[in-house]
Amino acid sequence: MRAPDQCAILIGGLGRRLGDLTRSLPKPLLPVGERPFLDHIISEAARFGFKDILLLAGHCHEAVRRYLTEREGSWHRGPAITLRVELTPAGTGGALWEARDCLQSHFLLLNGDTWFDFNWLALGQVEGSSWATATIALRTLCEPGRYGIVTLRGSVVERFGGGHEAAGPGYVNGGVYLMSRDVVGHLRPKCSLEQDVFPELAAAGKLRAGAFSGRFLDIGVPEDLCEAQASIPLWARRPAVFLDRDGTLNVDTGYVHSPGEFHWLPGAIDAVKALNDAGVYVFVVTNQAGVAHGMYEEADVVALHDWMQAELRDRGAHIDDFRYCPYHPDAVAESYRRDHAWRKPKAGMLEDLMRRWPIDLQKSIIVGDKDSDVEAGRLVGVPGVMLERENLYGVVSAFLDLLKRESDPVCPQAVSGQSV
Repeated sequence: MRAPDQCAILIGGLGRRLGDLTRSLPKPLLPVGERPFLDHIISEAARFGFKDILLLAGHCHEAVRRYLTEREGSWHRGPAITLRVELTPAGTGGALWEARDCLQSHFLLLNGDTWFDFNWLALGQVEGSSWATATIALRTLCEPGRYGIVTLRGSVVERFGGGHEAAGPGYVNGGVYLMSRDVVGHLRPKCSLEQDVFPELAAAGKLRAGAFSGRFLDIGVPEDLCEAQASIPLWARRPAVFLDRDGTLNVDTGYVHSPGEFHWLPGAIDAVKALNDAGVYVFVVTNQAGVAHGMYEEADVVALHDWMQAELRDRGAHIDDFRYCPYHPDAVAESYRRDHAWRKPKAGMLEDLMRRWPIDLQKSIIVGDKDSDVEAGRLVGVPGVMLERENLYGVVSAFLDLLKRESDPVCPQAVSGQSV
């Protein structure tokens, strides 16, 4: 199944448990770390490569319109954002019903008042997700408290909801769902996904689930909203792996610039997914002197990177950001003839990514097949790993093992993506 491009976000709840805070604002617009909580969610969706964001609003929807006007064009990769409004409260399922004409064949659906820090694309790798009506992300909580329990057999949801009948931890709904548009046939103008639709799908054998161990936070109660002020910005600061492209991710046949010439190296896609599952940023930094030498255009580089991203997303993986340098001192075209600060072994591409992303450099590495890759990392204090006989997956596995041995608090989901 192709990874969906659409991400729908439920932001229409009344937020009664937050009292006066949500009298004139919907919960997702409450400030968290000096930004509206919705900002963090949209940024995360863009990071995973979702190009179409559908906001399902209700309560205080005019505040959402103002927010979108103020923030227009400010998100990374510029996803298209559509707002649909339910004029009277219709429940989480009713909000989807109202927007049914906007839904693509498959889409990701998020609760706009929860943060679940895991590889969202891994939902598409859960067994049975390709034909299930919905696949939900589950989180283990030691004290489920106000959350209903989900009962599983393999990846099959046997029961959705209900009280916590036994002592000890349980699987709870994490508020992230991979949906087929077939769900529309189970919706009504006023209904709840949690109370009506998911139990019905479970009874019909059409609901699947994967358990993930990423950090989870629900801002629906005052104490958790308070905790989010520090936690959400802190969680955004992550280790990074900077990857060279040709000779590291793909076979270097010389000036690769089209999908027909691109061949993934063994283990490369699995390595990227392992980093995604572990909550580590993944960046590509590549010299592209072929542009300077007149062999292809910058548009070809961008198109190839888009193709790479699509290939990765279909396997539950993604690159967080790309940087390339089209300049060379001996360029054919004068506009590209310079010793540019982005060309490795200089560190300009890494420095630009460091300005854009909250990277924990002390726990980051750069991986490549040339001395220039290692030197670029050295200039910004990032250790370099030279690929020789060992493939990228082996390097990544060793790196993640080191992070776990150091009990890295930003890498709790290294075993995520497993069905139970």
